[in-house]
Amino acid sequence: MMQAVNALRQSFLDPIWASFNYDKILPATDAVSTGLNQAMTPPFGSGYRFVWLVDTNITQHCSQNLLEDLERTLPHIPEKTVLLFTTPNKPDQRLKSTKLIQKWAEVRDFSLIPPWKTELLEQQVKEMAHDIGVKLTPIGITFLAEALGNNRQKLHSELTKLQLYVHKYAVLNLEVITTLVGSQTKSSLKLATAIRSGETVKALELVEDLIAQNEHPLRIVATLVGQFRIWFWVKLMIETGEKDEKAIAQAAEISNPKRLCFLRQEVNFLSLNQLQKTLPLLLDLEVSLKQGKEEISILQTKIIELCQLLSKKNF
Repeated sequence: MMQAVNALRQSFLDPIWASFNYDKILPATDAVSTGLNQAMTPPFGSGYRFVWLVDTNITQHCSQNLLEDLERTLPHIPEKTVLLFTTPNKPDQRLKSTKLIQKWAEVRDFSLIPPWKTELLEQQVKEMAHDIGVKLTPIGITFLAEALGNNRQKLHSELTKLQLYVHKYAVLNLEVITTLVGSQTKSSLKLATAIRSGETVKALELVEDLIAQNEHPLRIVATLVGQFRIWFWVKLMIETGEKDEKAIAQAAEISNPKRLCFLRQEVNFLSLNQLQKTLPLLLDLEVSLKQGKEEISILQTKIIELCQLLSKKNF
């Protein structure tokens, strides 16, 4: 988020006039009112006025008086002013202030993307690569999304490395990317795929690799739960005779219905009963980890159980 703030500030502020036109307002009782007043002041010299309200809480709590100030001011922010709100907390979508800001502002979310939402991860790679100035092929984007998951800091680091390596006008091919980033990078999604296929040895190796990369066991489990839940709902909707792709995608919480083609193939050789039984096993694993049981041992035990369950023929 700080990188995005700095980039935004640099793109609008004239460095010669920055000391006159840049206001960074820290949290205080009257911070929002002060920020709104400053935003209505025309900039000096050239460039824009940039008003940044840091760690504001108006999307978590907003008085009626402050809401009225926002309603009066936001529609009339001068063309040459950038008014920026940042918050470390998730906005409360029920608040009128949140809805008002969403109406008038461009909103960017910097919370971690769930590892199983592959379309969003690929979009993140695409956007960050564009910002850094790296040109990637579609297969390169997919590889980086799978290899680095939702680790935004690692993604930024790897893209910066790629940008230094290649000429700014060249498009990076997959061979270069796998050489520099490392084709052996493991992810929890690959673990889910190995479990789905009943490949016990491969699954245990992936667990070992993930732990070696300091991936927290509860994050591994969260990814597995999300992925197996998607597979379960896709299979359930297919079994009940649902034909509408959008209805299946909505039930499985898939943002891109086109992905269903691949998901259908992935659950083709599994039964609904098998997928249904994976969820209690994963829940038991999560509870055991939260109760403080030995992480490696319980992970390995449950992974073996899941692989054995899914390696059986459909029933």
